[in-house]
Amino acid sequence: MMEKGKMERGVVEVVDTESLVPQEHLLRKVDRAVEFRKLYEIVEPLYSEEEGRTSIDPVVLFKIVLLQHLDGIPSLRGTLRRAQTDIAYRWFLGYTLNEKLPHFSTVSYNFRHRFTEETIERVFQWVLNEAGTAGALSPAAVFIDGTHIKASANLNKKIKQEVPAAAKRYRDELLAEINADREAHGKKPFDDGDPPRPTKKKRDNTSKKKLARRKKAGFKTVTKSTTDPDCGMFVKGNHERQFAYEAHTACDKNGYVLETAVTPGNVHDSVAFDDVYDKLIQSFPEVETVVADAAYKTPHICKKVFRDGRILSTAYKRPMTMKGGHPWWSYVYDEYYDCVICPEYHILSYRTTNRDGYREYCSNPKICAQCPTRHLCTRSKNRVKTVLRHVWKDYEELADDARYTPEYKDLYAKRKETIERVFADAKEKHGMRYTLYRGLTQVSKWVRLKFAAMNLKKLARWKAKRLSTLYFLLFAALMYLLCFAACQDFSLAGCFSTS
Repeated sequence: MMEKGKMERGVVEVVDTESLVPQEHLLRKVDRAVEFRKLYEIVEPLYSEEEGRTSIDPVVLFKIVLLQHLDGIPSLRGTLRRAQTDIAYRWFLGYTLNEKLPHFSTVSYNFRHRFTEETIERVFQWVLNEAGTAGALSPAAVFIDGTHIKASANLNKKIKQEVPAAAKRYRDELLAEINADREAHGKKPFDDGDPPRPTKKKRDNTSKKKLARRKKAGFKTVTKSTTDPDCGMFVKGNHERQFAYEAHTACDKNGYVLETAVTPGNVHDSVAFDDVYDKLIQSFPEVETVVADAAYKTPHICKKVFRDGRILSTAYKRPMTMKGGHPWWSYVYDEYYDCVICPEYHILSYRTTNRDGYREYCSNPKICAQCPTRHLCTRSKNRVKTVLRHVWKDYEELADDARYTPEYKDLYAKRKETIERVFADAKEKHGMRYTLYRGLTQVSKWVRLKFAAMNLKKLARWKAKRLSTLYFLLFAALMYLLCFAACQDFSLAGCFSTS
């Protein structure tokens, strides 16, 4: 029988929000996972005890932002709009059904001006410490990668700007190794103040002197956005060009984000590796293996990881060789005689070590002139084949050896289940595909809070699952004891024999 006219509105009922939120709701698990009163200790130095008006509860402010990141809501305005009608949100914030919620601009102002990067960092570390105390972390093997975040910037509003090129952090260390290698081969060491040789080709009618001066000063031309100058032009393939930021992230095998660093989108993964790795090792010195893709297989990164007594598990990186020529492995390096043997079994002798840290091994042009496969080897006018080998090449070979080890090969295969899964969840479920914030500082805080929310969500579900398993085991043990006691009673009563 069909019922019609269900239009009961404006009905006064006496209910409590506790009974309206399901027991298996995610926010209940999050509320039980950590003690939110710890936030008072973190933000206490940012408030005055005597001056100013009474503030909004800082725990409420952080919970509002946490709700934004948990459900992937783009803005704080949308989060507060949903909290107006969502009973679970009000229960989580501690507000009654008729109580007025904070204005979104108040929350935004606090996170833009009051809560600094140091505050956000302490909140991120607090969630990690809670996960570590509970035994949820497994940092023996860490997975490092980067993902881009579309910036809030118009692609058509851009300018070309000449900016100083960032110096390599390991420049002094590499120069010392280069000079030691040159002295071992009887060459004069480089002076740090020596100007580099000007390029032979002119560009835009620029003189050689001006090109050398520009190269010495270390300038480069980049595309900058006039809307958000802190972001960078991200280019992937031949079709995708957009202003973006890059989130360089490290996680463990359970998917907990251990460290992250945000850079403009035009910063390569290998350049930002030091920022992530140094902070990661400082917080988790027990790291044994670093798993990364081929973009991180550089001489500096291989040396840095292996010198620390750790293993770099990475993928195969195709050498940049001449198309259609001899394969790279046909040029064999002889460590004893310090030379390279070509496919025709002729010797390429050491000539020099350049400023980039590469040893140059060159062939004899008289022999190459008579070589039947010279067209597969070199097309230079002087008939000289040059093979480059970095002074830190031995560390790259250690990474190649680890790639063939079954243990590290299996670890690399877990990237799709760990760091790639973290990025997929962050973009599909938590709204990290693009950002409405502008400026590197605000985007960094936004990304760190998002990963803190993801860690908290994972920890809450893990604790709830472990608790339910514990309850099941206790119930099974209790039932076993009851059955055993009943059997003993029947046996003593003579109902049946236990033999």
